[in-house]
Amino acid sequence: MIMKKILFSILLLSFFTGTSLAAGSSDSGSKETLYDKAVQQIKMAKKLEKKGKTEKAIKRYERAIKFLVKSNKMKPNKADTLNYLGFATRKIGDFENGEKYYLQGLAIEPNHIGINEYLGELYVATNRMNLAKERLSVLKGCNCDEYNQLKGVIDGSKKSKY
Repeated sequence: MIMKKILFSILLLSFFTGTSLAAGSSDSGSKETLYDKAVQQIKMAKKLEKKGKTEKAIKRYERAIKFLVKSNKMKPNKADTLNYLGFATRKIGDFENGEKYYLQGLAIEPNHIGINEYLGELYVATNRMNLAKERLSVLKGCNCDEYNQLKGVIDGSKKSKY
């Protein structure tokens, strides 16, 4: 009888432990990831920038960076994460670290459209037009908006905020 109670207790415990672990899983789709939170912060920052609220935008970019750094530690070597890390870091004026993140992302995914565009914009902002044109040449065949946006920045026909 005691063995049955012990066995029942073990089964009951394993059932509740398994249930609680499943509820905490990020794969359930109901829990927002750190990456998702960062993307939200970046979207809000872009809107604030368009309204001329630069200081508030910078605070959003800084929050995004914190989320992205944590996300990158948990799931390293994701090109999209490194792209946004480069973007947000560049937007707060840290071109050196922004470039490092972009280059890490390109090492993983050399044809990443977003990284190539944003790195090209960083190169224009830091007066390295030859490198910006290299990024543009990578995007040439993509038939994407990013090619046209970077081309506009390089040509000086579009005003871009770095």
